[in-house]
Amino acid sequence: MTRVSNCFESGERKIIPAALIYLLCNDRVLMIHRNGDPTGKVDFHSGKWNGLGGKLEADESALQGAQRELSEEAGLHLPEDRFRSQGVIHFPLFKAKKNEDWMVFLFTASCSESELPQVQAQCDEGSLHWVSVAEVTSLNLWPGDRLFIADVLAQRPLMGTIWYREGQVEREFVQRI
Repeated sequence: MTRVSNCFESGERKIIPAALIYLLCNDRVLMIHRNGDPTGKVDFHSGKWNGLGGKLEADESALQGAQRELSEEAGLHLPEDRFRSQGVIHFPLFKAKKNEDWMVFLFTASCSESELPQVQAQCDEGSLHWVSVAEVTSLNLWPGDRLFIADVLAQRPLMGTIWYREGQVEREFVQRI
């Protein structure tokens, strides 16, 4: 009898590892408003607000990816000890048309007032803004982000899975750890 492989082993679906960083300074967090259009193509995240981050590169740890993404998007180079892991969120078929699951490693990082001038205001994906932690949930976030962002910003680690269907949360499992 032939063993049937699962969708990941067969290559039918793939997992995209990514890092998502919320840079904190006092009672503010650096958020990106996805309003950039670097290549003329439609941005999957267009109009949304998010932490900084993106796909990990080959042979890169989640922490290394977080450092690189923060440097690329905000222009700020921080050492490893300024990052805190806040957990992992799995988004099955987040990009369903590409058969992509996203596995997102969540981080907070700390920034001092003296480092603020180093933070750029714009990157290819959009504009960067310091937002009061208390006002983050009033932004146009992905609906699933509302299920974990308060815990991440309060530095309460979690893990979970959030399923989307047509841009809306279909079901969720988020556990504080």
